[in-house]
Amino acid sequence: MSKTIEFDIEGMTCAACSARIEKVLNRMDGVEATVNLPLETARVSISDAYDDQAIIEKIRKIGYEATVKQAPHATKSNRRMLYRFVIAAVLSLPLLASMLTHIPNSPFHLPFLMNPWLQFALATPVQFIIGAPFYSGAYKSLRSGSANMDVLVALGTSAAYFYSVAEMLFVSDMPHLYFETSAILITLVLLGKVLEDRAKQQTTGAIKSLLSLQAKEAIVLEDGQERIVSIEAIQAGMVLLVKPGNKIPTDGIVRAGDAYLDESMLTGESVPVHKTVGASVIGGTLNTNGSLQIEATKIGQATVLAQIIRVVEQAQTEKAPIQRQADRISGVFVPIVVAIALLTLAAWWMFTGSFAEAIRPAIAVLVIACPCALGLATPTSIMVGTGKGAERGILFKGGAQLENLQHVDAVVFDKTGTLTVGRPVVVETFGTETALDFAAALERQSEHPLARAITAERDVVFDIEQFHVESGRGITGQIMGHDLIVGSARMIQERNIALPDWTSLGATLVYVAVDGEVAAGYAIRDALKDSAKETIQRLRETKDVYLLTGDRREVADHLAEELGLDRAFVFADVLPVEKADVIQSLQQTKRVAMVGDGINDAPALVTADVGIALGSGTDVALEAADVTLLGHDLKQVLLAIELSEQTMKNIRQNLVFALGYNTIGIPVAFLGLLAPWLAGAAMAFSSVSVVTNALRLKRTPLSEGGTSS
Repeated sequence: MSKTIEFDIEGMTCAACSARIEKVLNRMDGVEATVNLPLETARVSISDAYDDQAIIEKIRKIGYEATVKQAPHATKSNRRMLYRFVIAAVLSLPLLASMLTHIPNSPFHLPFLMNPWLQFALATPVQFIIGAPFYSGAYKSLRSGSANMDVLVALGTSAAYFYSVAEMLFVSDMPHLYFETSAILITLVLLGKVLEDRAKQQTTGAIKSLLSLQAKEAIVLEDGQERIVSIEAIQAGMVLLVKPGNKIPTDGIVRAGDAYLDESMLTGESVPVHKTVGASVIGGTLNTNGSLQIEATKIGQATVLAQIIRVVEQAQTEKAPIQRQADRISGVFVPIVVAIALLTLAAWWMFTGSFAEAIRPAIAVLVIACPCALGLATPTSIMVGTGKGAERGILFKGGAQLENLQHVDAVVFDKTGTLTVGRPVVVETFGTETALDFAAALERQSEHPLARAITAERDVVFDIEQFHVESGRGITGQIMGHDLIVGSARMIQERNIALPDWTSLGATLVYVAVDGEVAAGYAIRDALKDSAKETIQRLRETKDVYLLTGDRREVADHLAEELGLDRAFVFADVLPVEKADVIQSLQQTKRVAMVGDGINDAPALVTADVGIALGSGTDVALEAADVTLLGHDLKQVLLAIELSEQTMKNIRQNLVFALGYNTIGIPVAFLGLLAPWLAGAAMAFSSVSVVTNALRLKRTPLSEGGTSS
């Protein structure tokens, strides 16, 4: 038996840190861990042999702090980092000015800034007070047998600082000082971290938006009296009053009143939904008009909103397969860079004969190399992509599912409840209006699904003089002295009444006989959703589309004709237990997505490469499917595929930039073409560039149906 626990982790500075924690935890028997650098969290599945304290101790042993995550939350801004940057900038500005004095024909001539002891006084607090976390992080990293960004920063700045101290103490005539290099490097690295932190706040916008949907208070009705309580105080079974303009406090059932609720923040559907007695309501949705009394049925972490937040957080924590390769590179990146820096130092010292000349390119190599950009390339895009999906009512289970969906080349649709509305509707009528009205009035007494279809199409009332149900056949009765029979062809024929030659392909015919003659009829079938045909046609532009149904072949073929599908792409007369076999047969040559309602086609959804479940939000197990669509619009299938394609394109851009930056930057620094402070600036802004590109995904529009390929 295993359980999954989420931890908040403090002290990670780059991808090497997250890779190290993940590697150490995954070495433990019965432990499977995924560490997310941007969110600073770890998701750990552990066996009964361990408890959360054992994981915390293991993480502490390698130099990081961990606490069990108590509730969903968005990332917090690191204000301490901002304060450190401001102080470092104030102390470094005079040192920057001293650099300008060296430039030929510079308008700046401030000889007092060239005083070694003044530079020493300015650089020392930056190096050892502001820069202390770099030393601490480097020590913890090396102690645990790995190397991270802190090691590179500490090595590079220490080399510049201590060489300058030695020159100041032992060279009296024009010492070579690099105090400005060490101080400005630390300042620029902190600036990059501040900007990166600001950008990362925006990547968790979806979590913040979902958290903001939660009501803070609720009005409880007790013995006719109103009492305001906090959300945490709500208990299942309480009756809550929801006034116009207020949010639904928790999931429940309407017991009195009616109103239109805005559910767009959860389902992506902009049209308010009418709710009346007996209807289910979702906590966090907005009451636009009317007053409701609801009975609380689910509270706390059991509510739909809490489930959605949990699924989004899980999706942002889970790694995409493409990230594994980047993590492997990050794990060995720092030692390789240190080796290149030592080689640079040796080569320049050998060719120039000057240690002062050699140390500059060596420092530049150390500080320009940035494992951070590589580590952030994938998770930031995954966070933005899954968050963007949640805002449109599309929930991805994780990064792997988001990546896999782009590769799908065949989409299989279940029929009932997926392509169709899931309930019978009248599609055609025959005969006289009076007979149709009589039948509708009589069907009001019946609870049969076909009866509800007829009464929904025609709302009329007559005095019913007689009424009788014949199970499985139909009903009989009397209105205004007329004998009525409303039922199947078999029921009519059993009474020796001639049937008219009416046909409606793919529909069930309900006949209405008045005084011994068929006078009218209803053609009833499960109608297609409004967006079904357009969705299928758009998908067919890039993928194979199949129909999977338990209906008879002739009904399935008629539906396929409506949708524009060839009969070869239709699987009919398929039992629910056989649907998974159909998916497996297609997987011999294709990567398959299965779209269903998640009720009777769960095995097929699990078998498919990507299972996409449609649900209203109240009747769907959100953790069950690879992708869950909370709305009713089939175009969300197109949007999900397009979002997968956009996100993976964004990830590839980030990886190309991160790898390209290091591939170009390190040789340039090796050749001595880059001043150390410029190398530091480039390193600081490389991470910011990756996160900024990921945020661009947030602003990239999704078409209203259609894939981007």
